[in-house]
Amino acid sequence: MSPEKRKYELRRRAEGMEQTRRRITEAAVELHATVGPARTSLSAVAERAGVQRHTLYRHFPDEDALFTACSGRFAELNPLPDQERWRAIEDPAERLETGLGELYGWYEQTEPMLANLYRDAPLVEAVASHMRPMNDYVEEAGRTLAAGWPARGGRRKVLNAAVRHAVDFHTWRSLARAGGVSRAQAVALACALVKSAASP
Repeated sequence: MSPEKRKYELRRRAEGMEQTRRRITEAAVELHATVGPARTSLSAVAERAGVQRHTLYRHFPDEDALFTACSGRFAELNPLPDQERWRAIEDPAERLETGLGELYGWYEQTEPMLANLYRDAPLVEAVASHMRPMNDYVEEAGRTLAAGWPARGGRRKVLNAAVRHAVDFHTWRSLARAGGVSRAQAVALACALVKSAASP
């Protein structure tokens, strides 16, 4: 075989392996969003991806490796709102409304996956560890949206608690799903809570 043909064959093989890896990853993401990680077996992922189990293990030797790929793909498809844009808004009330509007929009977009992840995190160790970046992001969002309000001492503690409650996925879900309100109404309600907490 000529060097050129060998390079071509190696490139084709690498492309085929990458396509297979992508199919497996996307199959896992789809199953996690529909039935949840706790109810997703590796056999089900292999079947959904159209590969044998030994092929899946060749690409992902353990559950943690598969979750890493899933998390990366999910983040690629659903980028979190940019908090730097929020920080550039000087007025804390305007920053809060903007930030919650974008965050609640992201929650709407990703609700099936997030609901399953939060539900299954106590059951599947890999879920809990791979949700840390998301939980860290929400904590940072709370700090970002609590900054700049004129509250001190005990009032600051109440304000921080109100903002932390406002940015939580379960707060949005309670308002939007159980309460049946629109995104704009959910944002207005959460903003009213925070403004009340900030008032002397």
